[in-house]
Amino acid sequence: MTRRVPSLAHWGAFTALVEDGKVVGVEPFARDPAPSPILASIPAMVHSPLRIARPAVREGWLTSRDRARTGSDRFVEVPWDEALGLVADEVARVRAERGADGIFGGSYGWSSAGRVHHARSLVRRYLYAGGGCVDQTGNYSWGAAQMLLPHVIGGYEALTGRVSDWDDLIANTGLIVAFGGLPQKNAQVTSGGSGEHLLAGNLAKAREKGIRIVMVSPTRDRGPGLEDAEWIPIRPHTDTAMLLAMAQSLVAAGRHDAVFLDRCCVGFETFRDHLMGVSDGLAKTPEWAEGICGVPADRIASLARQAADHRTYMTLTYSLQRAHRGEMPYWAGIALAATLGQIGLPGGGIGFGHGSMGGVGHPRRDDVPGPEIPLPRNPHGRSIPVARIADMLLEPGGAYRFDGRDETYPDVGLIYWAGGNPFHHHQDLNRLRRAWERPETVIVHDVWWTATAKAADIVLPATTMLERDDVGGSSRDRFVLAMHKAIDPVGEARNDLDIFTELAARAGVERAFTGGLDAAGWRKWIYDRIRVAAKQAAGVTLPDFQGFWEAGFVEIPPPRRSFVMLADFRGDPVHNPLKTASGRIEIASAGLAARGDEDVPGHPLWRPPVEWLGAPAAATHPLHLLTVQPADRLHSQMAPGPVAQGNRLAGRETIRINPVEAASRGIGPGDPVRVFNGRGACIAACLPDADVMPGVAVMSTGAWFDPDPRDPGAAERQGNPNVLTLDIGTSSLGQGTSAQTALVQVERWEGPLPPSRLAPPELVPA
Repeated sequence: MTRRVPSLAHWGAFTALVEDGKVVGVEPFARDPAPSPILASIPAMVHSPLRIARPAVREGWLTSRDRARTGSDRFVEVPWDEALGLVADEVARVRAERGADGIFGGSYGWSSAGRVHHARSLVRRYLYAGGGCVDQTGNYSWGAAQMLLPHVIGGYEALTGRVSDWDDLIANTGLIVAFGGLPQKNAQVTSGGSGEHLLAGNLAKAREKGIRIVMVSPTRDRGPGLEDAEWIPIRPHTDTAMLLAMAQSLVAAGRHDAVFLDRCCVGFETFRDHLMGVSDGLAKTPEWAEGICGVPADRIASLARQAADHRTYMTLTYSLQRAHRGEMPYWAGIALAATLGQIGLPGGGIGFGHGSMGGVGHPRRDDVPGPEIPLPRNPHGRSIPVARIADMLLEPGGAYRFDGRDETYPDVGLIYWAGGNPFHHHQDLNRLRRAWERPETVIVHDVWWTATAKAADIVLPATTMLERDDVGGSSRDRFVLAMHKAIDPVGEARNDLDIFTELAARAGVERAFTGGLDAAGWRKWIYDRIRVAAKQAAGVTLPDFQGFWEAGFVEIPPPRRSFVMLADFRGDPVHNPLKTASGRIEIASAGLAARGDEDVPGHPLWRPPVEWLGAPAAATHPLHLLTVQPADRLHSQMAPGPVAQGNRLAGRETIRINPVEAASRGIGPGDPVRVFNGRGACIAACLPDADVMPGVAVMSTGAWFDPDPRDPGAAERQGNPNVLTLDIGTSSLGQGTSAQTALVQVERWEGPLPPSRLAPPELVPA
């Protein structure tokens, strides 16, 4: 007999089909118009041979406390009580010897769509309860923009999906200009999961309405609604130059909105002098920009005119700011939108993240919260930018600058990582390998034997979402989803909440960690908070918890009207000021300029990144590598699953290059290739693609990091592009990831391919 059990992943709600205690299939949520194909990998991954079955301790650490975490070590399986004792003792020892400064609370929040068992929240609650830890600030997704936007528009809420919604755009927009494109594959995933995927349908509606879409990107996006879209190829991460040139052409022609600029903005005069060359003798004309970005000058000028002639909405993908100087395209985009004067108008202005994550621009009431558990204050109060982990480990006591503050890196003795895979998210993974050997102890909770688990000292097996009850959903989706336990835990896996509750009890801080609630209490607390807000804000009565749990979901009522970003501010900037220093849009920021940081100018401008197609290094590494979110997995989650593995060629991840680039290297479809630069190399399979402009290479992230343990200089074997990417901050303002700043060369692989397989480490009995 088949049981049907409702659940949720970051890539969508679904029903698990269970027979004889095993997940045998999944069905998408009935209300989802475009369910993600990633769902099909769930059964195989739940019962994967890569599951961590029992607590395990790295043999070298157990016998001699060595730090040689090679990723190919043997592990000793131990009973839970022994493993928890080792963890509790290590945390207590390091805290006693080094204080909270010696413990780094590591996590990245995509491990669980359910909020009760959200590992990032739980590891922080546990470490905070015991006295605090070194935490992480920002994220890999939009960390640079997160630090910039408060100075320019007063906050970063626009990065969380709270931008003008699609209902407004479809009703009022004439032209959408998408810098970075509109890749629909990225809209499969939403932090917290979603009940419906809407981007493809909204683009189709936009096409039916006759809205013109222009995509400015090194790669062309195809899909529903984009059949008539125009593609303007642009050299990677030269968007700032094009945006400045569009603004310059408007100002030169007198097409700028002087009334809006005077009423709602500050700093336009400084910006205008820069555009016209008054301040530096170089006008930022379309002809100037053409030499940088490769877009013809007349197309730059005509696009600017078309934007002024129509109600125009500009959107910038998150990827544009994941690069050296990544703050600048976002600032330049806001400045151009302000120059057009359409910010705050229906169908006009600017937004971020369309085509970067699901939920962006979805109509959703903001006075009804999404599911979450509260996070107490970190009593230690210290954090580092999330993308600077390797710097912290390699340079304890080293100085760095962050958002106007002078900081130093702590000397960390213990990493406690629960949720996420830094050997996916981080850059220059060979550098991270060296950094990972510095701390005395690394503790990891994981479901599978990822590269991070293999590089740990103590590994605790965690459950999947189908082995526990939970409540999930996104703050940008109108559904709250019940997640029912479908099967018993695989092996000896335990959920993160139970693990941390036991550890907190051993440390004498159980009440501080749990807040007096067990898992069932937290599920009800999360739901009741949403239910009360729905009643107070919308006058809508949602069912009680039991009714919700039995139904499997509830639907949040829609907002009363379409949301237009910054509409209230535009309507009355005096009584609805922004939270900037001036209360207005800061096209130029006197505050940032006064800091005197050389790499953070007081207004948007073009400076070349350290690696790009115009750099001298392009002579030896002539392809700009773009690392993109995959279509067949979420980051590295589900990478060993059948959907992702089925898209491989010759057992490797693919690299897409223009057919001209492939032919010039004697490379054909499916041929194995070596992708390399001075930081490392990986093996991939070539996929010639005319939708990639010449001079560009594209690889999906998320292949499980698989270096050759016998030869540190050998090519990584699965096709993980983050052995190639540059590990520097975007600037001293944002210190975000510069993942997109990387030049590479590609050559045909000659000779036999090295073995590559995904497997657990060698396990030995205690």
